[in-house]
Amino acid sequence: MKNKSRKYNYGECEICNAKLVERQIKQDFWIRGSLVVIDKVPAGVCPRCGAKVVRSQIAKRLAMILASPSEWSKASVISVPVLELRP
Repeated sequence: MKNKSRKYNYGECEICNAKLVERQIKQDFWIRGSLVVIDKVPAGVCPRCGAKVVRSQIAKRLAMILASPSEWSKASVISVPVLELRP
């Protein structure tokens, strides 16, 4: 059995060099004009500047979810207001 209490070491932020902290985030993607949000994504988050990184295995899982219409059909759908910035 895997030891789940051991956290991944994300290292330091490439932007400001602060130590990254593991958090569960909501990651958003725009795909063919639709906003898709995936919740509870484990990521390293910089407490100073807010930069986020995910491990390669998490990125592969995200890509599989985004490429699978059957995964999308299980998701909740909400209306999102889209505003336009005018000069």
